[in-house]
Amino acid sequence: MEAGMQSTQSTEFRTSQSTARHMPTRECSAPPQQAPDLVTVPARQGLEAVDILRRGAGDCVGPVIHDDGCDTLGFLVPPGTADAWDVPGSTCTQTQGRGVGQAAPVPPVEGTGWLLPPGDVELATDPTVLREALGEAARMLEAADNCR
Repeated sequence: MEAGMQSTQSTEFRTSQSTARHMPTRECSAPPQQAPDLVTVPARQGLEAVDILRRGAGDCVGPVIHDDGCDTLGFLVPPGTADAWDVPGSTCTQTQGRGVGQAAPVPPVEGTGWLLPPGDVELATDPTVLREALGEAARMLEAADNCR
């Protein structure tokens, strides 16, 4: 993590009472006025979440970056998301304009690559929809792991 970045990591499981069902919201469709925050998850869970988001009715998924060295995925989310992020197993970082930008044609850090590059998708992933997709992905992976 770059100097000056702040992150929060949840240690409790909380369920969202949202009624969102993969439909775009104003947060996800409107251009952010500030630098986006970055939600980082293990690659396996993140890939499942991307599939869930892309299958959803709204296809409300923003740029996603893959870090080969850490085997993680990062979802760009609207600024301010880190202030209330509470999803176990993930971290949300306030980028404060450093490292990640909406129009970054090349990945901002060596050893990373865009899974879904800016310009090909929404400006940012709706955090409510992402929270639900990550929860669904975790349940699917747990069920698959228990079948072995």
